[in-house]
Amino acid sequence: MPNHPTPTFTPPDPAFETKIRESFARQPFMATLGAVLGAVVPGRVEVVLPYGEGVTQQHGFFHGGAIGTIADSAGGYAAFTLFPPNSTVLTVEYKINIMAPGRGERLIAVGEVTRSGRTLTIVRVDVYAQAGEARTHCATATQTLICLHGKSDARSEG
Repeated sequence: MPNHPTPTFTPPDPAFETKIRESFARQPFMATLGAVLGAVVPGRVEVVLPYGEGVTQQHGFFHGGAIGTIADSAGGYAAFTLFPPNSTVLTVEYKINIMAPGRGERLIAVGEVTRSGRTLTIVRVDVYAQAGEARTHCATATQTLICLHGKSDARSEG
């Protein structure tokens, strides 16, 4: 998969994996797309999107919007693994380069924290299209996320 070294992180929230999985489960857009969480470890999260007609473009490849969506979620949750309890995450900015068509049975977005700060976190996301056993590196994104301290990750009413 990635050709760059993965830093080792110690999450300040021992319940980070439960927090990530519960937050992901509250995202209707991920359910609409059919995306699921894969591995969740400190500073690294995978989001998997199975192929379906509803996430393709006119040539039958995964749509660039679907690629960007799962990249955004994988990166956001990678950052969130390193945030303290009683905080939440929001994307500030991301840029994605699509380098090959998303062609295969699934996409796998792998978000890995590059730098974790008190307020801003920088993440790299690599997206792979898997066809059988072959994986094609189809996109890379860089992302900036903000830690909102003292804010719930649950939807607020009003």
